[in-house]
Amino acid sequence: MQARQEAVYRRRRTAVAGLALLLTVVLAAWIAIFGLQRGQVTSTVGKDSAADQEVADAAAVTGADGGIDAEGTQEAGADPESGPVTAEQQRTPSAQSRMARVDYLTGDITPKSVVASGAGLVIANNMMYSHTSTVYDSRTRELLATLDDGLDLAEFGIDGHPGTSQGAPVEAAWTDDGRYAYVSQYTMYGEGFGREGFDDCSPASGVGSSLLYRFDAQELAWDQAIEVGAVPKFVDITPDQTRVLVSNWCDSTISVVDRESATQTAVIPVDAAPRGIEVLPDNRTAYVAAMYADKLFKVDLTEGTSEVVMETGRKPRHLNLSPDGRYLFMAVSGADTVYKIDTETDQIVDQVVSGREPRSMTMSADGTALYVVNYYEPSVAKISTQEMEVLQKEPTDANPIGITYDPITHEVWVACYGGSLYVFDDQAAAR
Repeated sequence: MQARQEAVYRRRRTAVAGLALLLTVVLAAWIAIFGLQRGQVTSTVGKDSAADQEVADAAAVTGADGGIDAEGTQEAGADPESGPVTAEQQRTPSAQSRMARVDYLTGDITPKSVVASGAGLVIANNMMYSHTSTVYDSRTRELLATLDDGLDLAEFGIDGHPGTSQGAPVEAAWTDDGRYAYVSQYTMYGEGFGREGFDDCSPASGVGSSLLYRFDAQELAWDQAIEVGAVPKFVDITPDQTRVLVSNWCDSTISVVDRESATQTAVIPVDAAPRGIEVLPDNRTAYVAAMYADKLFKVDLTEGTSEVVMETGRKPRHLNLSPDGRYLFMAVSGADTVYKIDTETDQIVDQVVSGREPRSMTMSADGTALYVVNYYEPSVAKISTQEMEVLQKEPTDANPIGITYDPITHEVWVACYGGSLYVFDDQAAAR
């Protein structure tokens, strides 16, 4: 094809050529300025602290860098009026992400429970005859401390038990700031404790009362021992952080512990073998699962009373609450089912079969996913809290019994009774 040579066409080609030259000059200038800005951004990042650099690295992988893309320009979707989009807001919702195993920890452990502090630590309580709790760094997964449950109780202001007394760690609850963890001791061994605890017990069994230990994360040591009921199991802390609740398995009661005085201030009766506890945002209302009574209770912490909310399937064990307190999730081990309960009506609104013998549960930081260990399967199931559907299921070692979600790393830790801890990255596909 040949170009036409009439004057009008020559003038047009000349104009187009001039425009192209102008655009080339503008583009070259833009690239030069852009390159300088990019170098400045890189220089600034290089001066950040290690913690800031970690956040920047994570943001670069996930695209969640506060509304600024990798080239230093504002991303679409970042609202200049409402401020930058945070990394957490940009993170893939847990109900849409996938888990991938990233670590497998063993050693001298027999973990029955595992709980993340939300501030960089994870505590695992080993089966009662091991007499230890182990503490890990949640980022590196390094073992930081192994805590022996043997204490001279006189040093903690408790008389009548000369010499060293041993405990038997069961469950833990961390304070919101991650400074302290309260750990229940199934039974105490030593002088002056009475009959040792056992699972098939009742208030008439005469089992001696036990203790709640407090772990100080700064000192990596026990710093308090508090008297509670017989065979304390699950532990929870009220949202206002003023009280610790403990379910006493053999007493069929709930202990209310005042944190400031470190003393038991109330004992509230429920029914046989209470275990899971969740407290509503009002700091007054608690739900309690009575495992051997097959009942769910509602407890008034102000009045010190309890009432049956519903008859459940066989062995209601663990409870989780949505972040806003609207929904309660209940694992009923004997029914292989997790139930979703509306806390405004106390009615079941949905349910899902998670696997054989669901035991402990934990929830993602954004509240969109629930993670459940299936003791007899053995596996960990990830469930959508909205649709109540199993999204993913991963195999584990025999007898998975404890589980926790670390909001710092967005990883799920699973404790298997036989001697292992699995760690799953819940954002694996997004990184």
